[in-house]
Amino acid sequence: MTKKIAFWIFLLGTLSSAVLFLGLTVDTHRQVAALSHADKLSENVVAGKRAFEKYNCNDCHTILGFGGYYAPDLTKVVQRVGEDGIRYRVKHPELAFANSVRKMPQQHVSEVEIESLVPFFNWVGEIDNGDWPPQDSKKRLSRSEQRLSLGATVSPGAAVFQTKGCMNCHSLHGVGGTFGPVLDTIGRTLTSEQIEQYIRNPKSVNPNAKMPPQNGLSDRERDEVAKFLGNLK
Repeated sequence: MTKKIAFWIFLLGTLSSAVLFLGLTVDTHRQVAALSHADKLSENVVAGKRAFEKYNCNDCHTILGFGGYYAPDLTKVVQRVGEDGIRYRVKHPELAFANSVRKMPQQHVSEVEIESLVPFFNWVGEIDNGDWPPQDSKKRLSRSEQRLSLGATVSPGAAVFQTKGCMNCHSLHGVGGTFGPVLDTIGRTLTSEQIEQYIRNPKSVNPNAKMPPQNGLSDRERDEVAKFLGNLK
């Protein structure tokens, strides 16, 4: 290959790459409003963004590819831990991460600010960013869903356990909170009926129970999660 041919390959390759890059950049900017669901930017979402910045959450967490790498990415945090999970972790980090190697400081975030962070994270999680980050991809089960599954798919009870706040305090197979007991083999000591009663009114089963009654669950959800836990032998 002569120097002249190499020069033209370099020049054409550089120019074509630049044109393609600029074209894709322009196309992306044209779609920003639609991809980010700008029409859903409510006052609560904006207030949540301000709270996020006020407490410098980006110092430890990444969101949409920006921030620190000490703590988990928050782009799809609602999908991963649920709204109640966010509230619990922000309000009681010393309990939620009691046995975690990585600690979250108590920021004393107000109730109003916590309630604004939830819609902010909901809005961020709905942005069409090409199914990123990969650990929260909808194309595969999350680690906790894989470990909570009872077969090829996640059981209804496992889904309730994962999304309704149970994992804020309890863990299964190393996934979840550390404040409450590990439930890996709870079915060996309690029947599904006893577990359901415990969920409904913990002190009726154990007078020393610190767990509050789970009034936020419907009768169907209590039945499903009790059956799921009762099968954990």
